[in-house]
Amino acid sequence: MKVKVNGVEYEDEVEPRTLLVDFLRDNLNLTGTKIGCDTTTCGACTVLVNGRSVKSCTMLAIQANGKEILTIEGLSSDSKLNPIQQAFKDNFALQCGYCTAGMIVQAHFILSHERDLSEEKVRDMIHGNICRCTGYQNIVNAILDASRRMRA
Repeated sequence: MKVKVNGVEYEDEVEPRTLLVDFLRDNLNLTGTKIGCDTTTCGACTVLVNGRSVKSCTMLAIQANGKEILTIEGLSSDSKLNPIQQAFKDNFALQCGYCTAGMIVQAHFILSHERDLSEEKVRDMIHGNICRCTGYQNIVNAILDASRRMRA
């Protein structure tokens, strides 16, 4: 299969039942994408495939053939945090950190599609991502802060 991940093209053979999250972690060593529940419930494995938010724990790697994938590793450049990552840091939207990569990728998806955000809208759009530490208020604050930073 051929994929472009974080702007880099890869070509590899995969077993037909390989999940996208396993391909990213095991074949490409992109371990920022976490495996949480294996049932699309928690969102720790969220990545973007052709710009769409996808739970990579229930997508076969071969289904991504010919597509572009963005993982948490693809958001920063030159060792500099992007505005969403910086907002998560500044708003203390990190607790144990297990959900953070999926939350930030989902936030990137939200901010790529929505300009007029409210707290209620953000909460609705992250409903597929679970924070086991229940730190939702700071996560919502971080996404709203990132929205303001990206519009400035």
